[in-house]
Amino acid sequence: MLLEELKPGLRIDGLVPAEVATLIAAQPHGADAVELTFKTAGGALDQRIVFRKDEERLSVARSGSRAFDANVRDFKLAAEAQRISLAGLFDPMLAVATSDVQPLPHQIRAVYGELVPRTPLRFLLADDPGAGKTIMAGLYIKELLLRDDVKRCLVVAPGGLVDQWQDELFFKFGLRFDLLTTQLADSQHHLNVFEARPLLIARMDQLSRNEHLKAQLQETDWDLIVVDEAHRMGGHYFGGKVEKTKRFQLGEMLGEITRHLLLMTATPHSGKEEDFQLFLTLLDRDRFEGRQKTSTDLSGIMRRMVKEDLLTFEGRRLFPERLAETVPYELTALEYDLYEDVTHYVREGMNRADRIGGTRKNTVGFALTVLQRRLASSPEAICKSLVRRTERLEHRKQEILAGTFRETTPAVDLAALDHGDLDAQEIEEIEEELLDAATAARTVDELDAELIELRALVRTAQRVREAGTDRKWTELSTLLRDHALVTDAEGNPRKMIVFTEHRDTLHYLEGKISSLLGKGDAVKAIHGGVRRAERRQITEEFTKNRGVRILLATDAAGEGLNLQAAHLMINYDLPWNPNRIEQRFGRIHRIGQKEVCRLWNLVASNTREGEVFTRLLGKLDQMRETYGGKVFDVLGEAFAETPLRDLLLDAIQYGEQPAVKDRMYEVIDSTVGNGLKSLLDERALAAEHLSDADLRLLRDTMDDARARRLEPHDIEATFRDAFTRLGGRIVKRAQGRHELAHVPQHVRSAANGPIATKYDHVTFDLGHVQPDDRAHVDLLAPGHPLHDAVMAETIRNFGGALNRGTVLVSAALEAPHLLVGVVEEVVDGTGASVSRRFTYCYVDSRGTVHPAGPAPYLDCTEAPDGAATGIECGLPWLADAEDKATSWIIANRLPAYLAEVQPRRLAELAKSRDLVTRRLTSESERLLLAAAAASEKEWRGEKPKESAESLRRKAAELDVRLRRRLDLLDRQQRMSTKPPQILTAALVLGVSDLPPRG
Repeated sequence: MLLEELKPGLRIDGLVPAEVATLIAAQPHGADAVELTFKTAGGALDQRIVFRKDEERLSVARSGSRAFDANVRDFKLAAEAQRISLAGLFDPMLAVATSDVQPLPHQIRAVYGELVPRTPLRFLLADDPGAGKTIMAGLYIKELLLRDDVKRCLVVAPGGLVDQWQDELFFKFGLRFDLLTTQLADSQHHLNVFEARPLLIARMDQLSRNEHLKAQLQETDWDLIVVDEAHRMGGHYFGGKVEKTKRFQLGEMLGEITRHLLLMTATPHSGKEEDFQLFLTLLDRDRFEGRQKTSTDLSGIMRRMVKEDLLTFEGRRLFPERLAETVPYELTALEYDLYEDVTHYVREGMNRADRIGGTRKNTVGFALTVLQRRLASSPEAICKSLVRRTERLEHRKQEILAGTFRETTPAVDLAALDHGDLDAQEIEEIEEELLDAATAARTVDELDAELIELRALVRTAQRVREAGTDRKWTELSTLLRDHALVTDAEGNPRKMIVFTEHRDTLHYLEGKISSLLGKGDAVKAIHGGVRRAERRQITEEFTKNRGVRILLATDAAGEGLNLQAAHLMINYDLPWNPNRIEQRFGRIHRIGQKEVCRLWNLVASNTREGEVFTRLLGKLDQMRETYGGKVFDVLGEAFAETPLRDLLLDAIQYGEQPAVKDRMYEVIDSTVGNGLKSLLDERALAAEHLSDADLRLLRDTMDDARARRLEPHDIEATFRDAFTRLGGRIVKRAQGRHELAHVPQHVRSAANGPIATKYDHVTFDLGHVQPDDRAHVDLLAPGHPLHDAVMAETIRNFGGALNRGTVLVSAALEAPHLLVGVVEEVVDGTGASVSRRFTYCYVDSRGTVHPAGPAPYLDCTEAPDGAATGIECGLPWLADAEDKATSWIIANRLPAYLAEVQPRRLAELAKSRDLVTRRLTSESERLLLAAAAASEKEWRGEKPKESAESLRRKAAELDVRLRRRLDLLDRQQRMSTKPPQILTAALVLGVSDLPPRG
């Protein structure tokens, strides 16, 4: 084609690889160069300079934009690969169909009713523990990956949960996420590890505490970031100031570097409304600016469902009942003497620490409370702890005498313990480090006095241990005989979990229970020191092996475990943080649990702490009769104003004083009585519920999705054909499985994730994936790296057939039609995509368009040899059929599509506008009033807490932020449709259009 023939309006082959471009302008530059402005098939504008030497590769596209000369088999294969690759645009629940999960109504509503429609997403998913939030997140991640809305995704989770996240995403969703390890970070020598890994899981504290990694992360951009256990990123108000922890600062940064942000936690509210709203600023700083103690509107930004309200699709309750029982017992005389002696030692140590003050007071006090808790745990735990403490303090004394002692005891933030900022593993490590070392003694004389007392305590503890009269063990053994050493109705042995807080007690119980059962392998134990791989193995044994009856665990080991194989649990030690009671109970009260869950709490009633727990559990039992198991979900929030830890410490130090005891009982009664009632009533108003109508709508939505779904046999047929034509070798095996004997290098190179050179077992149907062998069988479906790489390579190799078009024959048509595959899209004023969809349409000779179904070409046949010759000349309307199709779609389909998408999005934006305007305006006015008051003080010569100028500057900054946010909302409200993108076309003839044979 000559350069002089390049004119606006022409459709040109050869300008863009495997695509037809429409010229917008042609500007000559001398005799041998032309600057072309053109529109690609995707609707994007581009420019290029072509030279005289390029003439031979340029040509005018025949019959409008297509030559209709492509091989039919190539066209059908490429069209199927394209349809499967774009399945997320017409199957509204593609992630459900291609994942090894059976989602429940509340999960479907969360993902497809709350998360997917919001773009960009800023959301807090706060369903109860055990409701399957990881499943919801996995569905959401995969759905956006399949819709091509997300290419880079980061999951941030506590260290103890990252392996579980990696396993869940791989085994249930086929998503291969890399784990950010120290080795991985170090291996990326001068490179940004976050840039090289588009699908990544990172430990929360690894990011918050490592400044180098945080700096690298800040330089990257993500499409989606998911944060699990996000409440650990909460900030706190102390006095009038905000204390931003390193985790909170990480949360702020994550919100700045991602388009979609999903926070997940079962405990979003610590009980302090202002801290809760501060936490919500991670999602929307403007909407929750400033300190307010009154509850705020959470619609559109948070979803919370309570276990007892969750239902199956049939309307049955998803979770069984939860029952808790207090098992009180009294210490023997010898045990009580030890209790009194150790408690006296602890009280005196606390009193000395109070006199010291400062951070040392907290550190020493914390160490002594750990000692007190071990006293309540078991004779073994207190005896070993006293011996270790004596040895450590003796060693400290010798260092002081030698002049080599250096204080290395870390400070303890008690608020962090009560707010749940530290996970159980961290708490366990801190306790081990401090228990044996922290002391109020500062001189050798003071140490000598403490050592004398400690040695006497050690002797008493040894007498108790040697006496073998452990009342607590007696109660436990009775419970084991009555409930765990019997079989269920089907003759299967029951399984039970026993929680303790201390490793010494755990090992002590392991020996005692093994002797009781007469089988050492019937008892398994896990604690914070057990490696994660071994922990998973022990959990698997407990879950699958009928011979393993009892699991002993500490809180550090219990985090993240799914243990619904058991329905019986004993709190051998009661935690001082009430949130832990629900977290422990949540290990067995999970989706899949069929039995009523029972919990026994062992309490020494004739101890000071025991009196507090007895009163607390008694009130809790009264509330449970009214509210059911829901009381466990808010127990931690109820103690926000007066932490349970404070009550227990008061009991230890001053419990013999009637006035102190009365005050403690009053706090418990008001907290657990009135406080729990208020919390549960408030939560009932805020929590979502599933009505019968909701369930019917969800069932209809699922049915509609199934009707549009790609069938496994379609995916299999396309993959087998494509894989073979790309040079791969696939061999059919038994039970719907196949072996991929060879995966070509060019296919592996096209993948976004790791691909093996061969696969022993793959399948295309979830029905052929057995739970026991998921690690060995790959489900080849959209989202799997190998499947997607084969589809991408197919389009790259055979996509030219889609651009050229082909000629097909359909018995369902009476006249020739043009078949077009079209992507329609709604965008907002920022250019961000709001909604996309893919469909096939038929265009007739008048330019009228009507739907053609998901894959009409599959029902078409190849035209006989020579049948298409000359037909195009007799169909002049083909020359501008695509233009007519585009015009018809713009005039008739896109307005309806925009009208369908707009209302919900506009309602969300209007809500945001109202809430943000009210909040920022209110906070600005408050600051200006404070500035006026500060100005008066300054005029009188007094010094206010903050200067009037500083307060006025903050108010002005809020006004600027409000204007910027309103401008953004204005642009987001201006939604429009992009021109339809025609991806392919084919000429489809009716049988009557074929020339007679012979």
